[in-house]
Amino acid sequence: MKQNKQKTLDRLARLEGQVRGVAKMVDADRYCMDILAQTAAIRSALLGVERLVLENHADHCVASAIESGDPDEQRAKFDELIGLLQKASR
Repeated sequence: MKQNKQKTLDRLARLEGQVRGVAKMVDADRYCMDILAQTAAIRSALLGVERLVLENHADHCVASAIESGDPDEQRAKFDELIGLLQKASR
């Protein structure tokens, strides 16, 4: 996580602000379409965070397993990666 840590934390902070903003919009009885536009932006931003974490996992965890030469570790990291991709595509 080290490589993209600050970028990930920055995006999460932005997301946190967006969610608080939507809560205020709901509390203020703002127009439904405006709220939905903001929730769509939040979903998109969250996907960006997921991509960063997935990229980090592939670059570091999976790469380390490949370099280790340990077939069990390689299989475990490969299975993790497949599981993450399946969850991300839902």
